[in-house]
Amino acid sequence: MKATRRSQQWFGAEGRSGMLYRSWVRNQGHGPEVFDGRPVIGIASTWSELAPCNAHLDRVAEAVRRGVWQAGGYPLVFPVMATGETLMRPTAMLYRNLVALVGEELMRANPLDGVVLLAGCDKTTPGLLMAAASVDLPAIMVTGGPMLNGKYQGGDVGSGTHVWKFEAEVKAGRMTEAECAVAEGCMARSNGHCMTMGTASTMACLAEALGMQLPGSATWPAVDSRRYETAQSAGRRIVELVEDDIRPSAILTRGAFENAIRANAAIGGSTNAVIHLLAIAGRVGVDLSLDDFDHLVRQVPTLVDLMPSGRFLMEDFCYAGGLPVVLRRLAEAGLLNEELTVTGETMGRNVAGATCWNDEVIRTWAAPLQPAGSGTAVLRGNLCPDGAVLKQSAASEHLLVHEGRAVVFDSPEEYHAVCDDEDLDVAADDVIVVRGAGPKGYPGMPEVANVPIPTRLLKQGVTDMVRISDGRMSGTGFGTVVLHVSPEAAVGGPLALVRTGDRIRLDVPARTLDVLVSHEELGRRTAGWAAQARPEDRSGYRWLYREHVLQADAGADFDFLVGSRGDAVPRDSH
Repeated sequence: MKATRRSQQWFGAEGRSGMLYRSWVRNQGHGPEVFDGRPVIGIASTWSELAPCNAHLDRVAEAVRRGVWQAGGYPLVFPVMATGETLMRPTAMLYRNLVALVGEELMRANPLDGVVLLAGCDKTTPGLLMAAASVDLPAIMVTGGPMLNGKYQGGDVGSGTHVWKFEAEVKAGRMTEAECAVAEGCMARSNGHCMTMGTASTMACLAEALGMQLPGSATWPAVDSRRYETAQSAGRRIVELVEDDIRPSAILTRGAFENAIRANAAIGGSTNAVIHLLAIAGRVGVDLSLDDFDHLVRQVPTLVDLMPSGRFLMEDFCYAGGLPVVLRRLAEAGLLNEELTVTGETMGRNVAGATCWNDEVIRTWAAPLQPAGSGTAVLRGNLCPDGAVLKQSAASEHLLVHEGRAVVFDSPEEYHAVCDDEDLDVAADDVIVVRGAGPKGYPGMPEVANVPIPTRLLKQGVTDMVRISDGRMSGTGFGTVVLHVSPEAAVGGPLALVRTGDRIRLDVPARTLDVLVSHEELGRRTAGWAAQARPEDRSGYRWLYREHVLQADAGADFDFLVGSRGDAVPRDSH
């Protein structure tokens, strides 16, 4: 027994305090032996039936619990707010920071020596990593795994990705409403998160690339028995992490974030990873900037042929060898840092034996899906002085250099109200601007940037247009969409000054995005600009969010949550 074990300040206390703590826990049927100084492991679960991607995490928690008992620990499951992007309005991103805040305070306030983080849907993974980074107790992540491949009319259907495609097909008259209703039931046919390379799959992979998840565990389907084997292994491993006092601060280094950024490029991951990695880095004090997401990936090709950039789905990626194969190929190219991971070994050692079983799904360095430098592009210019991003692997090559007339909408709702209008004044070479969708402006920075192509143009066969927004795009989405424009329109960023009829020039190879309006004219427009009043947000969480959220280029965390506050035990009130 270690007298200095954190949990012993509760369960090992003498007198009334110790009696209170022990006796109330014993009402769950645990005998006195669980208070003998063994590691107390919290299992932070984002299970909820309101978050369909996470609805099976109660069973995953049971597997983790078995592993903790096997290794001689004492497991206690506790709930953390679940944020499901599929149901929450206006967006789950509004609540990512709340997940992190609640998770952090629960970890610190309770008698825990280590914690297992159970996540699934998009924002629960980064939210719990942010929490763990700020508390810095020994921690390991277990993600819930993707759904099985969708199947429709003999072919694979990708969750999310085919939502956009089917909507466009119906609007264009190439698919009936009845056919769409049948297809709807074919997309999500098992427990788990999106099986495309959307944000949930991306962040699961990046938790592994950061070294916070066991090797190979990001891709096992939610209903595969090996998902539960992995969870049980994580339960055993967290006890060892406590014994060895290996904490997130030892794992989440600058080198680990570089590994994650390069892995994101190689898998064709979501642009949402940019915001989440910046926020996690801010919690551990790692100097990470938006420009790192551009220059670190210039040598990295897209290797994984997955929707929305490619053809396959996460089930195929898993059985081809999963993320360890990608990381091994990065290592062989000299682009993987030897950083400590939750296994206690370095990343290179973890993946040295990884074998690829399908070079069509995970391409070789010599025959990639897309060439080096085709990952996330970071743009600068007078329209985005603090940066903007574009996912090249999901964009149309002929639009990567483009100049067109701006057609401006002050909100996503304003655009959706007219996009089906046959008389809408818009042409295929125009640039659609949707603003008012940033962190403060919406609030929460929803996934609305990849607005659908106007119906009139869809019927003409137009499949892509340049779209620009201070909002985000779903990781399951595709198209030539400029995202995360910073500063956002709601705080007076240049996007707020653009008018319909202005010319906008996008040059992705040159990494520039500019509105072709003189500096003097922009100055005059700035002088006449005023922020819109938001009377509905004078109190409550949304007020707190608007007052304290940082811009996208800083990870959209709360200004008062940046940094680590440690695991200091709160004072005993008994």
